[in-house]
Formats: sequence, structure tokens, C-alpha cells
Amino acid sequence: MKNIFVLAERDFKTYFVSPIAYVVLTIFVFLSGLFFNFFLGVMVQQVASQAMRAAQTGQLPEPFDMPGWIAQNFFNWVSFIMLFLLPMITMALFSEEKKRGTIELLLTAPITDLQVVLGKFCAAAAFYVVLLVTTGVEMAALYFYSKPASGPILAGYLGLLLYGLAVLAIGMFISTLTENQIVAAVITFGTLLMFWLIDVFARGAGESVKAVLSYLSILDHLNEFLMGVLSTSHVIFYLSLILLGIFLTYRSLDSLRWRS
Repeated sequence: MKNIFVLAERDFKTYFVSPIAYVVLTIFVFLSGLFFNFFLGVMVQQVASQAMRAAQTGQLPEPFDMPGWIAQNFFNWVSFIMLFLLPMITMALFSEEKKRGTIELLLTAPITDLQVVLGKFCAAAAFYVVLLVTTGVEMAALYFYSKPASGPILAGYLGLLLYGLAVLAIGMFISTLTENQIVAAVITFGTLLMFWLIDVFARGAGESVKAVLSYLSILDHLNEFLMGVLSTSHVIFYLSLILLGIFLTYRSLDSLRWRS
């Protein structure tokens, strides 16, 4: 456990030595704030139009969960932003080690392959949690000006956490396949995009095929969380994807040890 913590701490600090952490943080904070402001503006306009319509007709507007609508759409766009940014977090986990030749030091150090994999995964996961924490500014503003239901928001955060960890596990495995960071990032993005488009392909498929494709879609499972639905099947799906990514990374690293 100590070896995992030491390696995770080293890799986490490495993010902030290079410009990657600052670029990713700046882009994420800017875009998340921009989209939150956009949805807030849309809702303000809608409330104003409903109030005007109510004044003209004399009828009260229909009740609507405005904070919930803002939070759900905000989280949905956060997951879309992560589709572009998370490959930047995982692209150098192993590819940079292979390029600099330091992978041999890891393979010959008194540490197991599984500890190496878990250490690097924990470092990437910690940085991802930092990204999610920055959205607390928007949520604090939402709570300050309204009274949203906390249940769906917490479910949305849980969904984003599991979704991000699954993406990181996939990207970490792909990082073991090449020495080029850009290639690793592009392949990871293409793989994630395929998982997103599965939901689109499922719409035109038959019932049996549609059920299978819908289950494989990371977007479909995430949408349930964003709507406040907690289901063990969705949790199991993401945990299975995380374990699969870690296992494939471990096997890839093990094969690299034998090749070297």
C-alpha cells in the first residue's frame, strides 16, 4: 500500500511540473463556468417569459424544477468536456515512461506491476477529483440563489466520478501501447467517442441488438445518474469497466516486462 501511495504522489506532482495540469484546469474551469452561465441565462429568460405570460392570461405558471434542470444539463456538458480533457490526463502515464526509458526502472524496482498500475491510476483519479471539486463553485451558487434537491445532484456527482474513473482506466491501458503521448491521446479520444456513439447506433437497431448496445453505452448509464436514478446495474457497469481497464493495463505491463 505504501508503494502505491508513493508512486501516486510522485505522478500527481508530475502533473503540476508540466503545463498539462494548468492547461486542463484552465480549460475545464472556463468551459464549465461558461456552460453554467449559459444554462442559468436560459432559465432566467424562461422564468421571465412565464411570468409575462401569467400576467397576460391571469394563470399561474406550471411548477418546474429549475435548479434540477440547470444541474442536470450542467453535469451533462461536464461529461462532454471530459471526453476531450481526460485523454490529456492519461496520455503520458506510461507512454512518457517508455519514451524516456524510465519504464525499465519501474519494471526492475522492488514494486509489483499491479502496484505500478494502481499507483498511476490513483494519481490520475486524484487529479480528476480536483477537476470535479472546481464545479463546487457553480453548485454553491445554485444553492445560494435557490433550493435544489440534493439527492439528484449527489447522484450526478457519483455518476460523473464513476464515468471519469472508467475513462481513466481505458486511457491508462491505451497509454501502455505507444511511446507517443499524442497518439495515446488520439486513440483514447477515438475509443471514448465510439463508446458515446454506441447510443446513437442503438436507436436504429433491432430490439435485441438495441438492448445490448444500450448497455454498452457509457452515456446511457451516465444519463440515469444525472436524472437522479441510482441503480446497482449502472454502478456494476462502471466498476466492471474500471477493473477491465486496470486488468488490461496490468497484462500489457506484464508483457512489456517479458519483452524487455
